[in-house]
Amino acid sequence: MNRILQDLSIMLRANLWLVPVLAALVAALFYFVAPPPPMYATMSTGSPDGGYVQFAEKLRDELAKEGFTLKLVNSSGSRENTERLLDKNSGVSLALMQSGQELELSDEQRKELFNLGAVYQEPLWLFTRADIEINTLNDLIALRTAVGAEGGGTRMMVDPMLQANQINSHELPSTWHSYSGKKALTALLNDEVDAAFLLGQAESPLIQQAASHPQLQLASFKQAAAYRARLPYITEVEVGQGLLNLATNQPQQDTTTIGPVAMLVANESFHPALTALILVSAQEVMKHGTLIDSPNTWPQDLAHEFSTLTEAEYFHTKGLPLFKVAGPIYRWRIRARIYRWYKYLRDVDRQLTNDTLPQHVDEEIKRLTDLQDELAKVEVPLSYTNELYELHLHVRYVLQRLERLKAARTQA
Repeated sequence: MNRILQDLSIMLRANLWLVPVLAALVAALFYFVAPPPPMYATMSTGSPDGGYVQFAEKLRDELAKEGFTLKLVNSSGSRENTERLLDKNSGVSLALMQSGQELELSDEQRKELFNLGAVYQEPLWLFTRADIEINTLNDLIALRTAVGAEGGGTRMMVDPMLQANQINSHELPSTWHSYSGKKALTALLNDEVDAAFLLGQAESPLIQQAASHPQLQLASFKQAAAYRARLPYITEVEVGQGLLNLATNQPQQDTTTIGPVAMLVANESFHPALTALILVSAQEVMKHGTLIDSPNTWPQDLAHEFSTLTEAEYFHTKGLPLFKVAGPIYRWRIRARIYRWYKYLRDVDRQLTNDTLPQHVDEEIKRLTDLQDELAKVEVPLSYTNELYELHLHVRYVLQRLERLKAARTQA
């Protein structure tokens, strides 16, 4: 036993030189890295009793478990959310947006926004009085119909459908009304209209109230596939018999409806390093699914016209790996994957500071650009992402300095 202790003592003394070396490496790391991404953001949602707010509140609670603060700001809906995202002084970096709204924006505006993913479906429901049969949208022309308020989410969905049927959405029949939400349902229940379009999740109080009345019925969009072919931003939704309300057997047969999806959209003030955290939390919110959304299927990367972050693309194609905790050795191995890039980055940074870089810096710029792409694909657990994000920020900082140096040398 004494011999073993002596050997261990000798080994420890022989490797004491590692202590100052490791200390120097850690000091250098914290000297050069940029600040970590902010652990807070402001999100524009919707009306207090709407589906956007309900989802955002759940997302806020999930993010809070990770120490992230999500401030929620109510709005009138998707259009105001978009306005805030495009307003650089709004303080908003994240919002929910109805798919299809991107078609109202210019190419430049779409480039300023980044779609992180679709987070759930927003079906369009057409409720009519029980004695009315609807086969196509043209059957509504002779009826008193609530088609949604101008500028609202329901109308944003209905207008393209009308146009697809060669119905002028700017010159509606005199019997049609610009009623939305509660006003539309109240008018239907009071026999002031014969049919009403409603937009929202199946669980929403508005849809559940409509489904609970036996004098109403849910119309089926028999041309759903035709609409889907013409409006690529919508989804087909199959609604089984009795799915909305078993007591009233609503709908009374298997039915098909259509609708947009709710998209999680960010602007240029959103830190890309937060993408995985936001999407994992959204995944947690939707893990149990809804009446029409299967469990563990959202968020999704559906067709859209916005810019896309590399981090979001990687999440949707690769997902996040599952890791096991294995003590200090495991923690060091995870961090070693990140630290190994710092020697090269530190050398470039020092050469920049000392003005000792070669005349042509294109090769260094290319190497750092490739490193950026490589970092976007690195798989680490969420609890270790700070080190990765700090390195990512430092790479961007050094790359910007190189590009400024190249521009200055070119002008000279």
